Amino acid sequence: MTPQSLMLNFLGLYVLDRDIAVYSGSLIDVFGRVDVSEEAVRSTLTRMTSRGLLTKHRAGRRVYFGLTPRSEAVLEDGGRRIWQRGAVNRDWDGTWTLVGFSLPEGRRGERHDLRSRLQWAGFGPVQNGLWIAPGTHDVTEVVADLGLTENVTVFTAQHAKPTEAADLATRAFDTAAIAARYQAFLARWRVPDESLPDDLARQLVLHGDWLDLVRQDPHLPAELLADDWPAIEAEQLFQTLATRYVETAAPLALAAIESIEV
Repeated sequence: MTPQSLMLNFLGLYVLDRDIAVYSGSLIDVFGRVDVSEEAVRSTLTRMTSRGLLTKHRAGRRVYFGLTPRSEAVLEDGGRRIWQRGAVNRDWDGTWTLVGFSLPEGRRGERHDLRSRLQWAGFGPVQNGLWIAPGTHDVTEVVADLGLTENVTVFTAQHAKPTEAADLATRAFDTAAIAARYQAFLARWRVPDESLPDDLARQLVLHGDWLDLVRQDPHLPAELLADDWPAIEAEQLFQTLATRYVETAAPLALAAIESIEV
């Protein structure tokens, strides 16, 4: 997990919706608990500020960092993926969103960017130049941002014989790899990591691990997956631990954080 991922998790837990900026020394203290060096924290803060993810404030000789509209949008999206969307799709209506595109070899970079953005949005390649995702997805912003509106065709449809929905899921998505990631999460968190010094450190790593999982998960319909799909147990474990750490980690964070109102 990168220092920036950990930083975003911390900001989502303790800065979002509070209208505050946090002293850089507090951040160095907090991230020292998860073995992120002072140099790495300062480098991460500088990089995130230059990318428009953080604002810098001075009070006397101290420097404080707060959120920008861009970082707030990123954190709110993470919150929705964790607490609203969930890890298991139980509401599928049988509809697929299909994105077809054809870009010549000379536009390889644009093709790579489009594929990356589609994967992030939960799509998988069912065949060359045709990507699918379960449910209805609006990809207008994705293709517009890349300047590819004229090169992409988007529509919704339902599969028909001889094509089976479960076959589409396994063709477009590496379900074995997805399941393995959830199994790895379960193996790591069934017994919380005692090498971490306290529950604040465990909370940050837990949220980072889980958000990384759900962001890589295309949210396939439960009916297309095995009955023992490990995301079900993993989500229950995450919610149990996350609820526990609200009580045990928050006092540690509040004691460590020096902030100003912005």
